[in-house]
Amino acid sequence: MAEAKEKLRLDKYLWSIRLFKTRSQAAEACEKGKVKFQGAAAKAAKTVHVGDEYEVKTEAKRWVIKVTGLLDHRVQYSEAIQHYLDLTPAEEIERMKVVAASFHTGKRLSKIGRPTKRERRDLDDFLND
Repeated sequence: MAEAKEKLRLDKYLWSIRLFKTRSQAAEACEKGKVKFQGAAAKAAKTVHVGDEYEVKTEAKRWVIKVTGLLDHRVQYSEAIQHYLDLTPAEEIERMKVVAASFHTGKRLSKIGRPTKRERRDLDDFLND
């Protein structure tokens, strides 16, 4: 297993464990106060230590993670999850399931907005007959 150096930046760690797609997104989240350490906003350059707990708010979920190992480069998801412990409360996970089920489906809700291409053709056929 590839272990990291003793000093590791927070933004690089969050990127390497795959909470963010890019390191710049991780740094931006730190800058905007979406990453907290002991209740206070954490800067991107903060040094990460084993045993630290962070509260991270991403687009998809609000995470509470505990660092179990340092990782300085991006690896497969199956290996990355071995370097942190997910302490996210159960009610947050349930809330995200409800939100995911009702939003972001990629389909428009029935009878709301513009008709689809198929519905437009059916409507045109109906009106032209």
